Order: sequence, then C-alpha cells, then structure tokens
Amino acid sequence: MRSRFVLAFLVCAALGARALAHPPAGQETAIFAGGCFWCEETAFVGIPGVISVTSGYTGGQVKNPTYEQVSAGGTGHAESVRVVFDPSKISYDRLLYVFWRNVDPFQANAQFCDHGNQYRSAIFYADDAQRRAAEESKRKLEEDPKFGGKIVTQIVPASTFYPAEEYHQEFYKKNPVRYHEYRNGCGRDARLRQIWGDEAGGRK
Repeated sequence: MRSRFVLAFLVCAALGARALAHPPAGQETAIFAGGCFWCEETAFVGIPGVISVTSGYTGGQVKNPTYEQVSAGGTGHAESVRVVFDPSKISYDRLLYVFWRNVDPFQANAQFCDHGNQYRSAIFYADDAQRRAAEESKRKLEEDPKFGGKIVTQIVPASTFYPAEEYHQEFYKKNPVRYHEYRNGCGRDARLRQIWGDEAGGRK
C-alpha cells in the first residue's frame, strides 16, 4: 500500500513540475490560445526553430484542470498551446505572425464552431518584451483597413500552464481521421481563408 502511495505522490509531483516547468537556457516559451488546441498545435509544429508544442490549459483559476472540466466551462481556462522555441532561429514576432493567421481575431469567446470562453483567442505574454510585441502586432492589424473590425483577441499575462492529457498531444498523428473530420466540420480553414487570404495558416 505504501509503495502505491509513494508512486502516486511521485506521479503527481512530476505532473506539477511539468505544469510549472521553465525552458532550459537559450530557449523561450510562448503561449497562445486559438480555439481547439488540436488545430492550434499543428499551426506551430514543424516550424524551424520551434522545439516543442504542447496542448494544455491556462488563464483560469482551477488547479490541475481536466479536459472535461475545461470543455464544460467555468474554470476560466482556455484551450491553449505552449510553444518552446530557440530565439536564435525564430523570433517571437514570427510566432505572432503564425498565431494571428491561425485564428479568427474578431470572434469573442469562441473560435469557429466552438463557443465559450474556453475557446477564446488570446496571447499570454511571459514578459514586457512579449507584451510590447503582442500589442504592436495587434495594433498593426487593427490599423489595416482591409479588416474593418475591432480585434477582440486578448493580450494578458501568462499564468500556470497545465499540459492536457496525453491523448490530446499530437492528436493529428494519433487520430488523423477524427482530426480532419473535426477541422473540416468546424469550418476552420474556410474561415481562415476568408480572413487572411493567401496568408491563412495551413494545416497538417
């Protein structure tokens, strides 16, 4: 019985450490929310300079939330992705460019077919440099006459990021049929093309 308790404790400790982990020296972290994290994850996977992309939950008040809790609403968390990157190979500004072109910045507390603040679009900045870059990128988009609408994407301080359950990680690889059915059925790519044209984010 004691060995089971010790094992459970170690597992919980490991999960907690993972939730609060900082990137190694020479690496930085960016956190974005853009609706379904299955799709947001694929926006960043494979980009040169991106080291890892993790689906998870952030921005809320519930500790160690589960997918069921977040998807039901009321936790304050948003489905999001944590991008660990090498700033010597890719800039935060470039990640912002990718982020914007993979979201509908005019849809409040929703993204595409998913509704509720758990699906809001948001940039969670880690420091003042990221905040300034995010705000500047948003300002430039708002000043572009072709958009003709106020951007509602939030720019807020980063808080604890909780990695989602393992079956959500790299979901596009684990369950490609369901992934593509969801993405097509939700109208994500059609709406991105409508907003961004040739600059619209691609898909895996």
